[in-house]
Amino acid sequence: MMLPDQPPTFRQPDPAERPWWWRLEDSAGSEVEVAGELAGQRFPSQADAESWVGEIWADLAAEGVDQVTLFEQDRQVYGPMSLHA
Repeated sequence: MMLPDQPPTFRQPDPAERPWWWRLEDSAGSEVEVAGELAGQRFPSQADAESWVGEIWADLAAEGVDQVTLFEQDRQVYGPMSLHA
């Protein structure tokens, strides 16, 4: 039995729909893996990505993230940006 495709509200957006993402890094620039809702976040706009990191930076730092770099698809937009004062 074939099930129909999931409705758009339930399927994960593809990268073309949410091209903006943060690479989470340690102080040496190596990627840091985080779990739960902090992992794998993608955004439809640069403003959404920046708002998210502005709201969640302390949680990221608590998970061992020292800096973040913003990407649009594969293009590095800016960073690394420190999460420390």
